Amino acid sequence: MQNIGHFINGAEVAGTTGRTSDVFNPATGEVQAKLAVASAAEVNDVVAKAAEAQVAWGNTNPQKRARVMMAMVGLMNRDMDKLAEALSREHGKTIPDAKGDLQRGLEVIEYCIGAPEMLKGDYTDAAGPGIDMYSMRQPLGVVASIMPFNFPAMMPLWHVGPALACGNAVVLKPSERDPSVPMMLAELFVEAGLPAGCFQVVNGDKEAVDALLDNETIMGVSFVGSTPIAQYIYSRATANGKRAQCFGGAKNHMIIMPDADIEQAADALIGAGFGAAGERCMAISVAVPVGEETANKLIDALVPRVEKLRVAPYTDGNDVDYGPVVTAEAKQRILGLIESGVEQGAKLVVDNRDFKLQGYENGFFVGPHLFDNVTTDMDIYTQEIFGPVLSVVRAATYEEAIGYAMDHEYGNGTAIYTRDGDTARDFAHRINIGMVGINVPIPVPLAYHTFGGWKKSMFGDLNQHGPDSFKFYTRTKTVTSRWPSGIKEGGEFNFKAMD
Repeated sequence: MQNIGHFINGAEVAGTTGRTSDVFNPATGEVQAKLAVASAAEVNDVVAKAAEAQVAWGNTNPQKRARVMMAMVGLMNRDMDKLAEALSREHGKTIPDAKGDLQRGLEVIEYCIGAPEMLKGDYTDAAGPGIDMYSMRQPLGVVASIMPFNFPAMMPLWHVGPALACGNAVVLKPSERDPSVPMMLAELFVEAGLPAGCFQVVNGDKEAVDALLDNETIMGVSFVGSTPIAQYIYSRATANGKRAQCFGGAKNHMIIMPDADIEQAADALIGAGFGAAGERCMAISVAVPVGEETANKLIDALVPRVEKLRVAPYTDGNDVDYGPVVTAEAKQRILGLIESGVEQGAKLVVDNRDFKLQGYENGFFVGPHLFDNVTTDMDIYTQEIFGPVLSVVRAATYEEAIGYAMDHEYGNGTAIYTRDGDTARDFAHRINIGMVGINVPIPVPLAYHTFGGWKKSMFGDLNQHGPDSFKFYTRTKTVTSRWPSGIKEGGEFNFKAMD
């Protein structure tokens, strides 16, 4: 049985509390590792060590910090296969999906190589008589990242990379479901030249999270997870005077217009709705065809595609479409919501409630499900299922369809499939959602743009990665400098106005 501790001051160390959490193999349901669970005292000690390391790192030339990012890119590419296998083993993703997880994180590290450019301040020469004015971006100090299970590589890298590039020290609290890859990434950062202590990984549960939120040394907190927890962390962090960015749940709609290519739209929905077993905050979980004819064509196109999906462990090869969900509890919650959909009157077009995978009966596998005639008062519509379930909500008009997406409490991502430029432009301008796809099913921005939703999908003012990340992880200091001539003649006690 593997034992996983914490990553402190450049090395893995065992926990001291004696408390542990089980890390499962989602494909078999077996416990494959015991994870140390930190106490508040351990967390506070780790933060203190990070604060010591941050001083020198924050004073390091930004170009030298960028070289660490450059080296990290090479090391991640070198170890890509090893990282992907570890990720799949704990999360359940297919190997191609795991590599995609790593790649999207890697792209943010590549962006961070440009830190010297992003950290430049502004300068005004001769703002007044003998007066120059300039601003500088300085690191916050020690920041905390509290990350989810569904992207154990990408999400930490989205936050840790920019934070480190800005000169901060980071204390990462990864998900206790799949902690191995974050620990491996910490080792690679040290190999890349990051000084020990600048990136600490502390594993734990709510006690560890609350300790980070209450620790006075922590100056900024980033979080990704469910909306209730995002609200909790944002409220507690900001009440303690910390900068916070907290990203919550989603219920992403894809509108299919009558002029859309139905085959193309159906293919997009299969990947966006069922990829990674639906455990994505950018998954499309609601399809909204406009008009009965469009809806009927879409259902006809979707059914055979859903029925052909291959559900299996990642070890069965790269032709597996998706694997298990992350825990037995997640599986039961998904199945419970499916039952509620049936009870509340939705039509279960593809029913895999009795899905069993031979040889993996104890694994956390959930077969693909397709609902039709879903209405907005049903639990499967209002709640984020986070599983391989696609709901079709029929709309009579474009206005009705866009209204569904705009009225939902979540506003993470959305998409529309159409061949009409006017409709697409109207949709992009009117929709009250943070990320929009036009004939793109999962509109995740690239690393040099920013990622973030609206409404109850995001709490805070600045998004993830891109330029916003460098703003979030730094604070601006403005210096007004005067070197007046004639100072030898005596002191002056007034600020001279410009002529």
